[in-house]
Amino acid sequence: MTVSYTLKVADSRFGGFSKLLFRWKGSIYKLLYKEFVVFMVLYALLSIVYRRLLTEEQKHLYTKVAQYCNRSTDLIPISFVLGFYVTLIVNRWWAQYTSIPLPDQLMCIISSNVHGKDERGRILRRTLIRYANLSAVLILRSVSTRVLKRFPTMDHVVEAGFMTQDERKKFESLHSDFNKYWVPCVWFTNLAAQARRDGRIRDDVALRLLMDELNAYRAKCSMLFHYDWISIPLVYTQVVTIAVYSFFAFCLIGRQFLEPLEPGQEGDLDMYVPLPTLLQFFFYAGWLKVAEQIINPFGEDDDDFETNKLIDRNLQVSLLSVDDMYQNLPPAAKDKYWNESTAQPPYTTATAAETLKPSFLGSTFDMRMCEDAEQSQLVEASPNMPRTQTPLLGRFLAAASPTISIKNFGRGGRATPHLRRAFPSPHPEDPEAVDRIEEEETEDEESRGSGPPTPGGPLGGPQSPKASKIRRKEPPMVLVKAPSSESIGAERPGGWEP
Repeated sequence: MTVSYTLKVADSRFGGFSKLLFRWKGSIYKLLYKEFVVFMVLYALLSIVYRRLLTEEQKHLYTKVAQYCNRSTDLIPISFVLGFYVTLIVNRWWAQYTSIPLPDQLMCIISSNVHGKDERGRILRRTLIRYANLSAVLILRSVSTRVLKRFPTMDHVVEAGFMTQDERKKFESLHSDFNKYWVPCVWFTNLAAQARRDGRIRDDVALRLLMDELNAYRAKCSMLFHYDWISIPLVYTQVVTIAVYSFFAFCLIGRQFLEPLEPGQEGDLDMYVPLPTLLQFFFYAGWLKVAEQIINPFGEDDDDFETNKLIDRNLQVSLLSVDDMYQNLPPAAKDKYWNESTAQPPYTTATAAETLKPSFLGSTFDMRMCEDAEQSQLVEASPNMPRTQTPLLGRFLAAASPTISIKNFGRGGRATPHLRRAFPSPHPEDPEAVDRIEEEETEDEESRGSGPPTPGGPLGGPQSPKASKIRRKEPPMVLVKAPSSESIGAERPGGWEP
C-alpha cells in the first residue's frame, strides 16, 4: 500500500522530519540495505588484505593504485548525471499518475444529460459508465502487474461484472494485432448516438458535451499505453548505472587507509570505518534506487500506485452517480444566511484566534502615503499643461523638426505662458518673429472676447469680416536653425566632450 505521511508534515515543528527517519516501510533503508551491506563487506575485505596479507612492496604498489583511484573519482560527474536523471524520472512518474483515467467528470455529464427514470433509461446510464470503466480496466491490465494478477484472463473480467458474455464474444470477434482497450469507447459512442435518436439525450449540445468528455477519458487511457510502450532511452539508464557503480568501485580502493610512502612522513588518521564514504554511498546509491523504484510506478513496490483500489473506487462511485443519484435531489430551501447581508460562518474555540487576523486587501493597502494636503490633491490633466524638458534635449528636438507650429500646442493666450516656459524660443535674437507671434495671439483674443456670439462664430452666428480674415490666416511658423557644435558645447558643464 502507498506510504502516506502527509498528516505528519502538515505543521512545521522541531524534529518533525526526524520522526520520519524511523519508519521502515517505504524507507530508503528497506530499499538500500542489501547494497549497503555488500559495499561495507567488500571495503572491510580489502582493508584486511591491505593491513595483514600484503608485503611492504605490495603495500607500496597498492598505495599508488589507491591514490590513482581516488583522483579518478573527481572525473566522474555523478552529481550532474544523477540529478538530471532523477528529475526526469520524477516528472515522468507524476505525469503517469495524472494520466490514470478517472470517471468523475464523465459520470456527472451522463447523470445530467441521459434522461429517463424507467428501466431503459437506467440501463443506458449504467451501461455507458460501465463501458468507460471497462476501458480503464483493459488498459490497466496491460500496464500494471497488480491488475493483471487480479484479472489474469477475460473470464475474470466477465466474472467481475465489467463485461457480459455477449460483449466478450463481440470483443474477441474483432481481430487486431494491437491492444483493443479502445473498443468499449467505441461502444460508448454508438450507444450515446442511439440514445440521442431515442430522445434520451435531448439535444446535440448535450451529445457533443458527452463525446468531448469521453474523448478526454480515452486520451488518458492512450497516454498510459504510450508511457508503458515508450520508456526512457535505455542508454541513459545504462550511463547512470555505470557511472554510480564505477564511482563506488574506485571508492572501494581509493578510500582505504594508506601508510606513508616515505619513512617519517606523516600519514592520514586511521579511521577503520570510512564514515564520509559510507554517507556518500548512502546518498548517491539511494538516489539511484529512488529512480529505480519510480521509473515504473505500476509495479508492486511500496510506493507504486494502488491501481486495484482505484478500479474499485471508480466503479462504485460512478454507478452510484448515474443510478441512485439520478434526479435524487434534496429539497431546495433557504440557507442559514438568507436574511443576512454578510455571511459569517462560526468558528470553534480552537480556531477563534483566526477571526482576529485582518483580511488581505492587497500588498499596497498598508503603504504610507504623503500627508501633505497640496501633494495629495487631484489634478486634472489637460493638453495645455506644461511639460518639463531639459534645454539640451529641447535643442535636439528642435533640430529634428525645422518648423514648430505654436497653435498645435493650445489655443488662446492662456497657453502662451506655458509654451514659453516649456518651449523657450531657440532664437531670441529674432524680435520680428516674436512680435508677429504676439500680434496674432492678441488678435485671436480680441476676436473671441468682443461682442456677442454670431451665427457663423463658435456658436453658429455669422462671423465678422475681421474674425474670418484672422481665421483664414496661416498659423504662424517659427523657423528653427540647427544648433551649431559650439553652442551645444557651451551648454555642457565643464566643456564636456562626447
